[in-house]
Amino acid sequence: MEQDYIKLIFGLKLKQIRTERGLSLFGLSKLSGLSKSYLNEIEKGKKYPKPDKIASLSEHLEVSYDDLVSLKLDKNLAPIGEILQSKLLKEIPLELFGIQESTLIDIISNAPVKVTAFISTIIEIAKNYNFSRENFFLASVRSFQEANNNYFDDLEQAVLKFAKTYHIDLSKEITAQELEEILVEEYGYNINNEELEAHSELDNLRSIYVPKTKTLLITKSIDDAQRAFIYAKELAYNYLNITERLYTFSWIKFDSFDEVLNNFYASYFAGSLIIPRNSIVADLKQIFNQKKFNEKEFRALLLKYNASPESVYQRLTNILPKDFKLKDLFFLRFSHKVKTDDFTLNKELHLSKQQSPRASETNEHYCRRWASLKVLDAINQNNSEHEFSVQISNYKDQDQQYLVLASATKDPFKNYRNRSISVGIKLNGQSERKLNFINHKSIEKVDVGVTCERCNIHDCEVRKAPPTVLESQQKEQKTAEVVRDIQNKYSS
Repeated sequence: MEQDYIKLIFGLKLKQIRTERGLSLFGLSKLSGLSKSYLNEIEKGKKYPKPDKIASLSEHLEVSYDDLVSLKLDKNLAPIGEILQSKLLKEIPLELFGIQESTLIDIISNAPVKVTAFISTIIEIAKNYNFSRENFFLASVRSFQEANNNYFDDLEQAVLKFAKTYHIDLSKEITAQELEEILVEEYGYNINNEELEAHSELDNLRSIYVPKTKTLLITKSIDDAQRAFIYAKELAYNYLNITERLYTFSWIKFDSFDEVLNNFYASYFAGSLIIPRNSIVADLKQIFNQKKFNEKEFRALLLKYNASPESVYQRLTNILPKDFKLKDLFFLRFSHKVKTDDFTLNKELHLSKQQSPRASETNEHYCRRWASLKVLDAINQNNSEHEFSVQISNYKDQDQQYLVLASATKDPFKNYRNRSISVGIKLNGQSERKLNFINHKSIEKVDVGVTCERCNIHDCEVRKAPPTVLESQQKEQKTAEVVRDIQNKYSS
C-alpha cells in the first residue's frame, strides 16, 4: 500500500481522536511533548511518526497503539478512506487548476461527514447521468480551456518556431504532402495507406500509430484536409516531445488524464499550424470592419485553409478572445441522423459560464429555432454539401443575445448523418465595437429558448414538446405564493 495513503489515514485518525477529546493542537503538544508544528504535519499526512512517538500519542489520547496505527476507519471517515484507496484524487488533475492534494485532504478532514456526504452525492449524480471516467477527463480539459480563454500562447509560439525550422510558409495553404515529408524525413515515419482498408471493424478510425516501428496507418477514405490534420498532430507529438499520448484517431481508449490533455495540446498545435493566427486575424478584421455582414466573404474564409469548417470554427474560439477581446462566446457541435428527430449535442465549449445551452438536457428537445439546428434541417432538405446561417439569438428569459454563425456539412465518417458547428458571440459593448455589422437590419433576430420543455414562446411554430418543466415551475411558484398569503393572513 502506498506510503502516502498510510500517512494520510494516520493523520485523519489522529485529528479525529484529538478533536473528540476536545484537545487543540497546542493542548496535545503539551500532553505528548511533541511540537505543535510536528503534530500539524502529521495530521496533514505529510509525516508519519516513529513508534516511540506513536506510543506517546496512544498513551495521552487513551487509545490503543494498534487502533491508532490500524488502517481501519470508523463510519465517519470510511468514505474518505474509500476515496483515498481508490486513488480518485490521483486521477483528478488537481495541479492543472493550481490545487494541492494536501489542501483538498485538509478540507475533507476539517468536516469529514459533510464533505464525504457531498462527494457521495456528486458520485450518485454522476452515476445517474452516466458520467464516466472518460466524461470526467474531457470535462476537466474543457474547464482548463475555459479558464485560459482557450488561448495558449506557448503553443502558438511553438508553431511559429516549427514553421521557421522546417521552412513552412504560413502565408500559403499547407498541404498534407508537405507535412508528410517532414514526418518521413525528419522523424522516420513509415506511412501505410493500405492496412486499415483491410479491416471493416476499423471503419470508424482514421489512423493508428505504432510507436515501435514508427508506422502510421492511415485510411484512404479521408480528404487532404483531414490527412493534413492527422499529420500535424503527429508532428506536434514529436516536436513538443510528448510521450504520453493516444495512438488512434479518433481515440478508442485512454489510460491517463495526461493522454487526454496531450491530445488536446496536439490538436491545438495542428489547428494553429494549418490555420495560422496572423492570417485568420487579418481575414476576420476585413469581415468585421464592414457595415453589413458579408456572407460570401465568410464562406470564402471557411474554404481558404486546408481544413474542415469545424476546424475553422474551433480556431475562432482561440482567436476571438485573444485578438478581438470577445471572451463571452460558445462553440457547439451537433450531430443529426438523417430523416429523424435525433439531434445530439456532442461537443461544446463555453468561455463564459452563463451561456446556454448545455449538453445535460439529454431527455429534452433542444430549441429548433437555433441556427445550429436550422442549418441541419436545411442540409437535410436540400441534400447540399454545406449550409450556412447567421442570426441574432435572443434568449428572452435570460435577457441575453448572441450573434450565432453556424454551418452544416455531411459527416464524412458516418453514413446518413450530418453535423453542424456554430459559434455564438454575446452582444455587449465590446462586440458592438468590434463587429461593425452587428446592428444591420439584414441579420435576422430570433427569439429562442433552451429546450421546448422550458420555453415560454407560446406561438412557436417548430415546438416539439409542451413546456412541461416550465409549467411545473410555475405551479410550484403559484403554490408558494398561496402558502405565503395564507401565512400572512393568519399571522395578523
